[in-house]
Amino acid sequence: MEKYLKYTIYLNLIISVLSAFMAFNLWGVDRNKAYIFVFLAVITLAMFLFRRHYYKKFQERKDNQK
Repeated sequence: MEKYLKYTIYLNLIISVLSAFMAFNLWGVDRNKAYIFVFLAVITLAMFLFRRHYYKKFQERKDNQK
C-alpha cells in the first residue's frame, strides 16, 4: 500500500502540468475554460506539495522508530 501512495503523489503533479498546458492552449479560444484549468492546475500543484511534505515527514518518523 505504501508503495502506491508514493506514485499517487506524482499523479497530482502530472495532472497539474497537463492542466496548465490545456489552460495555455485554451487561453485565446475560450478564456472561461482556461480559467477552470488554471484553477485545477493550482489546486493539484498544492495537493502535490502538501502530500509530498507529509509523506516525507511520515517516512522520517518511520525511519527513526526502527
